[in-house]
Amino acid sequence: ALNAMTYDMCLAIENALIDWKNDPNVELVIIDALGEKAFCSGGDISDLYEAGLSKNYSYGKKFWADEYRLNALISNYPKPYISFMQGYTMGGGVGISCHGSHRIICETSKIAMPECSIGLVPDVGGSLLLAKAPDSIGYFLGLTGAQMRAADAIYAGFADFYIPKDEWPYIIEKLEKTGGCSILSEESKNPEFSKLAEEKQFFKTAFASKNLEKIVDFLTGSENQFAKFTLNQIEKNCPLAMSYTIEMLSRLSPKSKIEDALDLEYRFTSRAQEYGSFQEGIRAAIIDKDRNPKWKFEISSVPNEIIDEFLKPV
Repeated sequence: ALNAMTYDMCLAIENALIDWKNDPNVELVIIDALGEKAFCSGGDISDLYEAGLSKNYSYGKKFWADEYRLNALISNYPKPYISFMQGYTMGGGVGISCHGSHRIICETSKIAMPECSIGLVPDVGGSLLLAKAPDSIGYFLGLTGAQMRAADAIYAGFADFYIPKDEWPYIIEKLEKTGGCSILSEESKNPEFSKLAEEKQFFKTAFASKNLEKIVDFLTGSENQFAKFTLNQIEKNCPLAMSYTIEMLSRLSPKSKIEDALDLEYRFTSRAQEYGSFQEGIRAAIIDKDRNPKWKFEISSVPNEIIDEFLKPV
């Protein structure tokens, strides 16, 4: 499952961080992962699906609440929290890495928030990262779930340092010996040029309306190279989730706290199984694998009243 994060793993990481928070023997925390393919592909959603089938929605609510508490702990952690993110780092994987104080990527890194493709919204505090991204790029990344390679991830604010993967064992050993983080900036390299940065004016214009239907209209008439890709992804993804994502990002700013973002995310995710399209999204993506979800609404017909219902405090 490409290091998918289980509920037990979430609690174990939290307990470790709490133990180390005030331990004078711990100067910094490093989080990495086994294998070459992925740091973490996201939360383990198969258990959530099974619970949802039996209409046990309390499991999902508890899972997300506990996971979001961990995300906030990482974001506010008083000691250096250093994440090494090889391969796929998506969804829940972003939540345990990209809120850290020092975020390292390499030539294999692929970072994404693809939740709208399964009827969910960018969560685990990812909405705050998207809201902080320059030039409305957060709307593009949130609605499409597009994967970022190294230069794009650094430009969008999801990572800090590019260090080739074969140097990681030496870097980690040095961090463990010294307890200091200066080696990260000393050994960081310049990744390739960011395509997102090159197209920043397109993103500013394409997502200026903050309205899903208007965004689609603009993309349909645009000849930009990103327009076709963006339109193709949006037309596959969940209209309800995308509409909420737009509203959620528009309510956040670079000055927002992670707690603000997690609160808005939880208003949707805690209701997503019972009232949204999350069950259908998982079915199509990982259960039946037919990649043909039957969403509740069309892009042009998501009622404002429904979004308002999801926006109500829990």
